[in-house]
Amino acid sequence: MPSDEVVYYRERGQVPMDELLAKLPPDARDACNAHLRLLQRKGFELRRPLADRLRDGIHELRAKRRGISYRMLYFFHGRQAIVVSHGFVKQRSRVPESEIRRAIERMARFKADPMTHRSVAEI
Repeated sequence: MPSDEVVYYRERGQVPMDELLAKLPPDARDACNAHLRLLQRKGFELRRPLADRLRDGIHELRAKRRGISYRMLYFFHGRQAIVVSHGFVKQRSRVPESEIRRAIERMARFKADPMTHRSVAEI
């Protein structure tokens, strides 16, 4: 399968994934970016343990650095793009329902107006 374009979700000038990456220690940021590059190369083919389907078209990308788990929630926009909704530091055994709902809401907004909610991911 050819590489898919990875883009970040944007709303009102803010890009949640960029904001998270800016706050992370350099080694954690590097680990997340490495996983995002792998997602770009593998797309739909990326599976556990690095990625998993959650529900309603939302997937998680899993990175870990120094015992801390990082999750990046994403969805596919057809075969044109992989859209990273946002990321967070995972503190529980399960992805919080509120994070999944946030990604689902962003997916609906993105699909209604992709150009408004699209930000180029620099990974």
